[in-house]
Amino acid sequence: MRSLMSKYKMRQHSQHGSEVTLTSFMAGEGDPATASCELPAVVNPVTTLDAEALSELAARDATVPNNHYLSPALASNGWLTAAPPGGVAVTLPEPTSAPSIGGGSGEKGGGGSGGKSGGGSMYPPALRRAAERARRGCTRKLLFKRVPILTWAPLYRPGAAVSDLVAGFTVGLTVIPQAIAYANVAGLPPEYGLYSSFMACFVYALLGSCKDSAVGPTAIAAILTRENLHGLGPEFAVLLCFLSGCVELLMGVLQLGFLIDFISGPVSVGFTSAAAIIIATTQVKDVLGLSITGSNFLEVWERVFEHIGQTRLWDSVLGFSCMAVLLLLRKAKDIPVGPADSEKKTGVQKALVQFLWFISTARNIIVVVVCAVVAFLFKQHDSEPFKLTGYVKEGLPIFQPPPFSTTVNNRTYNFIDMATQLGSATFVVPLLAILENIALAKVFSEGKAIDATQEMLAIGACNILSSFVSSMPVSGALSRGAVNHASGVATPGSGVYTGIIVLLSLHFFTPYFYFIPKASLAAVIIAAVVFMVEFHVVKPMWRTKKIDLIPAFATFLSCLFIRLELGIVIGIGINVVFLLYASARPSVKVEKVMTTTGCEYLLITPDRSLVFPSVEYVRNQVSKAGVKQGSSSIPVVIDSRHIQGADFTAAKGVKSLIEDFVTRNQPILFYNLKPSIVEIFKGVQPKEFKYCHNETELSDLLKDYANKNTRLRETNGRH
Repeated sequence: MRSLMSKYKMRQHSQHGSEVTLTSFMAGEGDPATASCELPAVVNPVTTLDAEALSELAARDATVPNNHYLSPALASNGWLTAAPPGGVAVTLPEPTSAPSIGGGSGEKGGGGSGGKSGGGSMYPPALRRAAERARRGCTRKLLFKRVPILTWAPLYRPGAAVSDLVAGFTVGLTVIPQAIAYANVAGLPPEYGLYSSFMACFVYALLGSCKDSAVGPTAIAAILTRENLHGLGPEFAVLLCFLSGCVELLMGVLQLGFLIDFISGPVSVGFTSAAAIIIATTQVKDVLGLSITGSNFLEVWERVFEHIGQTRLWDSVLGFSCMAVLLLLRKAKDIPVGPADSEKKTGVQKALVQFLWFISTARNIIVVVVCAVVAFLFKQHDSEPFKLTGYVKEGLPIFQPPPFSTTVNNRTYNFIDMATQLGSATFVVPLLAILENIALAKVFSEGKAIDATQEMLAIGACNILSSFVSSMPVSGALSRGAVNHASGVATPGSGVYTGIIVLLSLHFFTPYFYFIPKASLAAVIIAAVVFMVEFHVVKPMWRTKKIDLIPAFATFLSCLFIRLELGIVIGIGINVVFLLYASARPSVKVEKVMTTTGCEYLLITPDRSLVFPSVEYVRNQVSKAGVKQGSSSIPVVIDSRHIQGADFTAAKGVKSLIEDFVTRNQPILFYNLKPSIVEIFKGVQPKEFKYCHNETELSDLLKDYANKNTRLRETNGRH
């Protein structure tokens, strides 16, 4: 039975005296010569090292100064073993129960270091090892990694607090009109957009690792929610938020971030562009003042053209005017003011630059507030030229678990029914939310590594806790992230200020949201998503690799004319087919080579790993080359330098390949095989499996074959 052992070795230091170095390793799994690690002392000066202290120190691979000593109980109970040359070795036996001060080693064995000499344990070895690994995993380092606020909060300074306050306030002004508009995109009452905009800010401040990320409702999450609600009500959106959080959290715990890698750039471009067009399409009716419904892209446009004669003039004027103003204000921050060098600008010029930046950043709230004031003034004169947002529920949401059952149109849905209605959205929404948030983190990472696992855990927790305040699915929004970054955000703590702004608006300003014209909110959405249509990438994609246009356009058209979730699945499927084809058809280079000793052979070099999709193709190519170019007699050498991996199917294929060559008495050798690949091939027990590691071995094997072949011809000639 393998045992956990710790050795302590006394060494002399010229300046610091002797030290006891603790070396922990698992018998049979490590080397005590390489497992030691010197760290600062972890116990107080002049401390007796009893059994519990030694166990703790051994687990931490620490170094103990010479002012620590073993307790007499340990020395008298077999803990102190015979001294090797140059030091004192101490062995810890396996505990029979919880360690005790001066504890012995059980009734049997008297303190041996391993095996059964410690008197046996009440727990199986596998369980003890699992418990030990779990204990080692629950470290301070892991805690600080998984709760990032513990890292930056102790270093928080007034300057950072001011930067976060400015950024949080600015993002708060941005998110309020966006939240109301995104609720409309999702087909929900406007207050649900605001409910989705504060809890995630607080949670991400605790768990988020990207300072620029502003978590809340997004256009993508809103349109996916709309497509999967089927008009069944906000309870389904809240449950979708909860389930999305659970999936994201599970992906983080299981470290399934690699699944995001299957969504390639072309697929992402096609999906995002189609989603942007669909989102804009859903807002056309509000810009024109029409009262129509439609479940998909084509149906909405069909209804628009059917009812185009019912267009409300003032809604249209307001909607298009707002779009023009928003697009102009977006460029306001780029207006040059004074010298290009900021140090040479005057005070007035600097103030003007800041003013232009502010109105450009806060353009959404400025436009919405101005339109609401105009609508209010018309209302005071008993005129209502615009369609208004209408009643918005006042006050904060009740903190309660998400609905696991509900009644809609006199039909009761239990949890299973609700989850069934949501369908694939419970997996697609969290997957895209993670993709959106990680993409945002990468944009503003400034070269730093992104912890995808931590982001999944953070977004998962944001969605789960947000569902308790009636939120729809949330994620990091690139537009608000850009505002955060431009505002000079210092830490994820800026989200706290954003959340407070949203809470204040819910508590004090909801009565005034009644007067916001729907056309202005639609203009805010259209002006934002128009830049998500990435038509500019088509040309670079054409120049680099034309075949990438296939998954891009397939995803785009499928999302646009079928469904968003199905479109992205189709795009991923096409990409997987391309990957499998590339894996199944490796390049196989064939050339005739002559050794320095005059031995001729065929050198065949596959350019990638040998796995099940490619094994038959490679086998056929090698056999064909051996017959045609090798005349069924010249030795064939397979250069395996590029074979980094193999599987059982590949091993079976190699075995069949060797048998083919043995049948026609043609030698086949493997060159540059990695030891792990050799073991895989040996697992199927092939006959005549010959391999070599260097040119000398290869030359010797070929020379032996040539000599053997010569002797065979001479023997046949005599007969």
